[in-house]
Amino acid sequence: MSEALVTDTAASSSKGHAKKAAKPGKPGFFARIAIFLRQVIGELKKVVTPTRKELINYTAVVLVFVVIMMAIVTVLDLGFGQAVLWIFGGNVNIEQ
Repeated sequence: MSEALVTDTAASSSKGHAKKAAKPGKPGFFARIAIFLRQVIGELKKVVTPTRKELINYTAVVLVFVVIMMAIVTVLDLGFGQAVLWIFGGNVNIEQ
C-alpha cells in the first residue's frame, strides 16, 4: 500500500509545471484600492479634534519651545563666532 502512495506522489510531481492560477485569496487592483480607502476612512473616524482650550494650550507650548530653541541657537552662534575670532585673531588691521 505504501508503494502505491509513493508512486502516486512521484507521478503527480513529475507531470511538469502546470499553469499557475491566480491566488483565490488575493484581491484585484481595484479591490485593494477600495480596501485602502475604507481603512483610511476608518482611521479618520478615530481622530479626535482638540477643544479650543487644548488647541490654545498646544499652540502656546510649541511657541515657547521654539523661542527657547531660538535662544539656545543664538547663544551658541554668538559664542562660536567669538571663539573663532579669538582663535584666528579677528582684530587684525588689513590696511598697513
